[in-house]
This record gives sequence, C-alpha cells and structure tokens, in this order.
Amino acid sequence: MIAALARNELRRLFVQPLAWVLLATVLGVLAYFFLLTLDACLALLPRIAGMADAPGVTDLVVLPVLRAIASLLLVVVPLLGMRAIAGEHQSGSLPLLLAAGIGDAQIVLGKFGGLFTFLALLVALALLLPLSLEIGATLDLGRIAVAAGGLILFAAALAGIAVAASTYAQNPVLAAMIAVVLNLLLWMADAGARYQGVSSSFINYLALPTHLEPFLHGIASTIDIVYFVLVTAVALTLAAHRLRSLRMRG
Repeated sequence: MIAALARNELRRLFVQPLAWVLLATVLGVLAYFFLLTLDACLALLPRIAGMADAPGVTDLVVLPVLRAIASLLLVVVPLLGMRAIAGEHQSGSLPLLLAAGIGDAQIVLGKFGGLFTFLALLVALALLLPLSLEIGATLDLGRIAVAAGGLILFAAALAGIAVAASTYAQNPVLAAMIAVVLNLLLWMADAGARYQGVSSSFINYLALPTHLEPFLHGIASTIDIVYFVLVTAVALTLAAHRLRSLRMRG
C-alpha cells in the first residue's frame, strides 16, 4: 500500500506543471552558477599552479555547486511537497483518503516516498553538472559520492518537514510557508549564537549545515547520518499523529 501511494504521489508530481517548472528552474540556475564557478576556476588555476597543497577542481568548482544544490533545496522542497496532504484537504479528497482503510503512517510514508523519489532524481540530475568535468579533469569521485549521499539524506529530512507542514495546514501555500520557515530556522539555528560569540554544542547540533558540511568534504560520520534520520523520523511521526487527530475529528 505504501508503494502504491508513493507511485501515485510521484505520478501526481510529474503531471503537475509546477514540478516541471521547478525542475527546469533549479537545473537552469545551477547550470549558470556552474559556468560562472568554472570560469572563475580557470582564471585562478594558473595563479595557484605552483602552490603546495593547492585546491583542485573538486574544491573550486564541485564544492560550491554542491552547496548551491543544498541552498536551492531549502525552498524547492516545500514547494514540491506543499500539496502532499494540504492539497487533499483543499480538494476535499482527504476524508475519502482517511476512510479508505489506509493507516495514518502508511499515508504519510507513501506521500513521503513519492516526494523523496522525485527529489533523488533532481539531485542526481544536478550532480551531472559537476561530474561532466571528469571528461577533462581529475575529480575526487569518492568525495563526490559521499557528498551525494549527504545531499540525499538532507533532501529526505526536508521532504519529511514538507510532508509534516502539509498535514498541519489546510492550504498548500500556507504549508509551503511553514516548511520554508522551519527549513531556514534549522539552516540558521546557530547563526545568532556564532554572531554573539556564544558556543553551544546543542544549538550547533540542531543546525542543518553542521551535519551537511562534513558530507560535502567527503566525511560520512554516524552522528550526521543519525541527525538526518532523526529529523526525518520526527517530522513523519508528527505528520502521522496529525492525520490521526484529523481522522478522530471526522
């Protein structure tokens, strides 16, 4: 049942013009940024060619593109996931879905599965840009593979938040706004503390960049993997609880 719901959600995303527009926009922006970064790299390489431990193409081009992908996902994922449950509520089909004999957790996991599959495809297409440099340069493919895994976990966490926000809002636009605000709060959780010169391991742990940056540098640690899994699990649990409340209200 979860797989069937995921396929239906994925199919619904592919038939929506918004999903195609967002996909094209993201890839277009990344392509432009990639070309600008590559041009800057080509201008810088002759100056650092004789330096010891000089950064390579992976550091100068690939890493900025990976960070750009993460930044775009903060806004794109809420827009893609805003109709997961809120769209059902707006169209009046949510009562039918709840009365279909499908468990709350199954509905949430199905919606999440469809959205996550679309995001995994988006990340894969985006990674083709920096990987194209392998034709004429030597890239650190192991590091890029670890970074890709981190971006997938990052996208999963954002997808969980988007689905949860969609269950707590009756309007897709409001759901997207809630998800964007939550994403930005988690993205900048430790910004205020750092600005004030305050060091807090707890606040630092809450921030998304704290756990994404190691992946982008080729380091996959258990604490970072657990963080993204926990964020995803908590968001989906809250979404299932919200659906249960809606079901009990009738």
